[in-house]
Amino acid sequence: MRKIVVLEFMSLDGVIQAPGGKDEDPSDGFKFQGWTVPFMDEAGGKEMAKQMGGPLDLLLGRITYDIWAKFWPYHLGQWPSLMNATKYIVSNSDIKTTWEKTIQIKGDVASEIKKLKQGDGPMLQVYGSSVLCQTLFANDLVDELWLKIFPLTLGKGKRLFGEGTIPAAFKLLESSVTPSGVIIASYKRDGEIKLGSFT
Repeated sequence: MRKIVVLEFMSLDGVIQAPGGKDEDPSDGFKFQGWTVPFMDEAGGKEMAKQMGGPLDLLLGRITYDIWAKFWPYHLGQWPSLMNATKYIVSNSDIKTTWEKTIQIKGDVASEIKKLKQGDGPMLQVYGSSVLCQTLFANDLVDELWLKIFPLTLGKGKRLFGEGTIPAAFKLLESSVTPSGVIIASYKRDGEIKLGSFT
């Protein structure tokens, strides 16, 4: 069985939109594109390299895929493990691409992803893809969260968690803080929510 891991750059108020730079995703008038860049440091870079270093396939939404397809096929030296990765793209509109090993998922997305999880292969890493993330959380398909939480609030923008997120418990696997104040925290799915009382 394959594991689905969601990796996100996230603000304190849960925004994940356009962390990397200008013209990444200005939809809905988002004006803070590139908000992570001033916080990037060596410690954060090492953690990203570790998380991106092993065998993996990608599971992406259409907008994230379109952004990545313009860059990553031409910069594989910066991410060698991407050379062998299959890209599973969730989109109901046809994808025209020259990026090798791209497979489209459409129709009953949740069922198709469940089938994908049941198969053999490396972990499926999800980046960005806010709409896809809502589907994954609503159907309890996320095994782990690898978050980088940045010390700022953005007020508006696409968020990691939406109204359809099911109640779920997660267990902290590891955490650290970079010199620039970014909290790096990895969690795994850990059963149901447990309740208690202080009285």
